[in-house]
Amino acid sequence: MDMAFRSLKSLLVLSFSMLTMLFSNNLLAQDSTHNNTAHTQETHEGEFNVTETILGHIQDDHSWHLWGHTSLPLPVILYTDKGIECFSSANLMDEHHHPKAYQGKYYTYQTFKGKLKVVNTDSTINTELSSKVWDFSITKNVAALFISMTILILVFVTVAKSYKKRGEKSAPKGLQSFIEPIILFVRDEVAKPNIGHHYAKYMPFVLTIFFVILINNYLGMIPFFPGGTNVSGNIAFTLALAIIVFLVVNLNGNKSYWEHIFWMPGMHWGMKLFLAPIELIGVFARPISLMIRLFANVTAGHILVLSLICLIFIFKTVFASAISVPFAVFIGLIEALVAFLQAYIFTLLSSMYIGMAIEEHHTAGDHDPHYNED
Repeated sequence: MDMAFRSLKSLLVLSFSMLTMLFSNNLLAQDSTHNNTAHTQETHEGEFNVTETILGHIQDDHSWHLWGHTSLPLPVILYTDKGIECFSSANLMDEHHHPKAYQGKYYTYQTFKGKLKVVNTDSTINTELSSKVWDFSITKNVAALFISMTILILVFVTVAKSYKKRGEKSAPKGLQSFIEPIILFVRDEVAKPNIGHHYAKYMPFVLTIFFVILINNYLGMIPFFPGGTNVSGNIAFTLALAIIVFLVVNLNGNKSYWEHIFWMPGMHWGMKLFLAPIELIGVFARPISLMIRLFANVTAGHILVLSLICLIFIFKTVFASAISVPFAVFIGLIEALVAFLQAYIFTLLSSMYIGMAIEEHHTAGDHDPHYNED
């Protein structure tokens, strides 16, 4: 089973990396014009802007850029102080895919670096009115989440039907043979050792966390629709995952868990008062570390690959391509591995925190009737 799992992982790494390198050069060339148009006042027309090109690929947007000047418009949903307003993001772009102001029902709107703002008549941002508008739009990352969730539902419904049809003891076939080793890996190498005897209760949560991060990491490496997004590199996404882990851990924490945080057993009362705030800080530091680790590693991988490819368009020579492409392929292979590792590490640490919260701790006083902690 370990050999099958390694083979599947190697196949994933190779296939996604080659797809990335196959299409990235062409798409970057087409997309560089799209990313530069929002800042034509700062740069000369046609000049390649590395910063805007990279940021355009990793930041969220109200439309999904496909190729050239073609984009998939997404619904814009705004809650203002005057009421709810909905319209298509196509109204925020002209025929050349340049950002333009749109007069809505209540205010005039325009996008700035992927953010929707209320603007004045001279297209300057109205900070006061912008603070009164809450953006609940279906952005590119939100749409990508819907796609990834749809893929996961279809995959696991299909696998569940296969188990129901063939039974658990029969040899897996098709998609079932691809997913089963991964599930068993998470169960045997992540959940069981870290959560303990009650691992089965938390397996649905652990598997969900793992596959949600994994599918979004790999979709983000595909440079064409429905990929090319940076969901796992969005701080809001990693924050939401960290909050969910925080709630699961602390809502399931037993008496012993909270006792070790607020009143450490086996310590002098003076040390208990000293350790309590430190342990309490650790409760919040764990989800914060989960959030930053996933966000930083995924975003750094995208930026590094894009930076290497951008060297081709900066120097515009065959020599630059000969140097940049092999390095980009190498970093792409590493990024494909990191995409799996980040899902594994996030799930592993989440399981460890759950195991710490539900573990029954024992002290010397539990076994010695004459033990006095003071």
